[in-house]
Amino acid sequence: MTLHAIIFYFLAVVILAATALAITRRQGAHAILYLIVAFSGTGALFLLLGAPLIAAFMVIIYAGAIMVLFLFVIMLFQRSTREVGLLPRWIPAVLLGIVFLAVAVTMVFRDPGSGAMLRSSSVQPRDFGHFLFERYWLAIEIVSILLLVALVPILQFGRGKGTAGDKAESGEQEGHA
Repeated sequence: MTLHAIIFYFLAVVILAATALAITRRQGAHAILYLIVAFSGTGALFLLLGAPLIAAFMVIIYAGAIMVLFLFVIMLFQRSTREVGLLPRWIPAVLLGIVFLAVAVTMVFRDPGSGAMLRSSSVQPRDFGHFLFERYWLAIEIVSILLLVALVPILQFGRGKGTAGDKAESGEQEGHA
């Protein structure tokens, strides 16, 4: 088995474990952190398979922008609860982080040393953009509209309009006037 195959299977296990932990967590912030590990692992997997542009997209867009948005929404709506003894809950996250860091360092600094050559392919971002927007422009527009539709209720809830607390406060103010 070559080093590429070992790293591939190891990343697959890390991605599956992080995704399973993200699904089973009760606290949203912990699930988001596990999803960031899973998306970063997927980016490393694309980098290993010779697709650096898609790897960069995975890390920048999914693990970066979208997860920060999700984390912001969770922190916005989550009640302030302080729990004692968080250290045992962080052990799986720390272990997955160490494993992911070890695989990333191995991918960067280690020569594969195998006789099998991967077929090299390179696509310029301009060519990728032309391909994407010529063939899949409708899907991109639908996704952008869905993101906009998802953003409107978040902004509405963030302002606090339409909640039961606002109606109770306005009723109290009218009663005191």
